[in-house]
Amino acid sequence: MLYEGVLLFGVVFIADYIFDTLTQSHDGDALRSGRQAVAFLSIGAYFIISWHRKGQTLPMKTWHIRLLMRDGSAPGLARLMLRYVLLWPVPLLSALVVDLIVQRTGQSWAYGLLAGIPLIFFVWTWFDPQGQFLHDRLAGTRLVTRGTLRP
Repeated sequence: MLYEGVLLFGVVFIADYIFDTLTQSHDGDALRSGRQAVAFLSIGAYFIISWHRKGQTLPMKTWHIRLLMRDGSAPGLARLMLRYVLLWPVPLLSALVVDLIVQRTGQSWAYGLLAGIPLIFFVWTWFDPQGQFLHDRLAGTRLVTRGTLRP
């Protein structure tokens, strides 16, 4: 996840630079919704294009991980888009809970809990029979390593 985050920093930086150039925005708070939409779409394009080409992003290739359908075939574009959209509810709901905690208690230190939100993805894998993520289970996809490429 950290390796993926480093690459995503570059993707979002370039997308935001282009957005700022096209909109002549000089304020990070200006056009906030548009900026968030561009980030969502650019991150989505990065993942969907990478998964569609070879079933892997660069970090996944490094760790010999591939994205496949449950039957071992390559997922189509619609399935990849579904998987990407299904990635978002868990971290967004978690961030909302943290924000509600801060608003109710006034304890701004609770924003530090946001750093642990990526770890929430792994909780489901402890209970899933094949150790897959919830979004993979729902999308009908699975992550496999070099030794488990056969269905």
